[in-house]
Amino acid sequence: MSERTKQRAGVERTARGRRDRGRAATTMLVGAAVAVALGATSCGALNPTGGGGGGGGAAGAWKPRGDVRMIIPFGAGGGSDLAGRATAAGLEEASPGLNVNPENREGGAGAVGYGFFMSKQGDPQTLLATENALVTMPQTSKVPWTYKSFTPIAKIAEDGSVVVVKKDSPLKSCMDVVDAAKKRRVMLGLAGSVGGTDDVAFRMIEQKTGVKFARLPTESGSEVVSALLGDEAEVGALNPGEVLGQLRSGELRAICTSAGKRYAYPELKDIETAKEQGIDITYSQFRGILAPGGLSAAEKAYWIEIARKAVNSKAFKKYATRNYLQTDGVQLYGDDFTAELAKKETELGAVLKGVGS
Repeated sequence: MSERTKQRAGVERTARGRRDRGRAATTMLVGAAVAVALGATSCGALNPTGGGGGGGGAAGAWKPRGDVRMIIPFGAGGGSDLAGRATAAGLEEASPGLNVNPENREGGAGAVGYGFFMSKQGDPQTLLATENALVTMPQTSKVPWTYKSFTPIAKIAEDGSVVVVKKDSPLKSCMDVVDAAKKRRVMLGLAGSVGGTDDVAFRMIEQKTGVKFARLPTESGSEVVSALLGDEAEVGALNPGEVLGQLRSGELRAICTSAGKRYAYPELKDIETAKEQGIDITYSQFRGILAPGGLSAAEKAYWIEIARKAVNSKAFKKYATRNYLQTDGVQLYGDDFTAELAKKETELGAVLKGVGS
């Protein structure tokens, strides 16, 4: 066996080990989250019909009493953490005197955080920084909730994925990735689980083109970058804020975006959409605010009103610009956000059919 063949075999063994560990860890943590949620239910912590926290009365009559928690169902430093902290700062700026404390509850690709949040039914003092896992996780894992278990407050931005490769990769476009997968194995680096939010765009590509990709799940976007630079993965999909440093340094190259339109930001405006390259898909991760189920009309109305102000705050606008989020024409509130979640549930159900079963 040649030295190069030995090296390739070693990389593949490492990748297989990481795939297996990622799947096993996700399975165990999802199970733990489900146990927490079900335990809370059996202890009477869930109160889907209760007003909670001193609410009630006409819309506008309720305000938080004391500190508010912003649950972030992912680890510190990632895209969801940045979104949650910026949203908390925006809410505070929109309502002087309001104190919103970000709280990371990571694990199980979001299952632990959502499981904890479900135990807060009827509590208007607790919010969650939500994203696509709200819709994808019930499609792929046996969790006791869907978006209907909660109170959607606001969709505040979209965070499109940029598909990237190593600087010396022969792949120049996403169509090149498809053509390569027709002839050989192409390994994807994923932040999160198979069937998770970062995997959806690739599953859409598979369904549109008939190709199949290999997958390497990791715990974070930074691990995807490491896998790409270390030749454990060939292609990755990351939020712009997670990979901008490597794009600027030239270590990685962007070959397309799964977003519906090109970015308006000068640094990203030349990245073609997958549609422009002949692959008819559109997929972005939403960023939003979720409240527990069982809130009164006044409590829900308060958070919607403050969310509308928060997206125009200096703190949120600074975050959105620095992390290249798309905000124009995408923001939705209350029932309109709920309607979009229902649409996403149907669309992604078709994409994720059979995953996790």
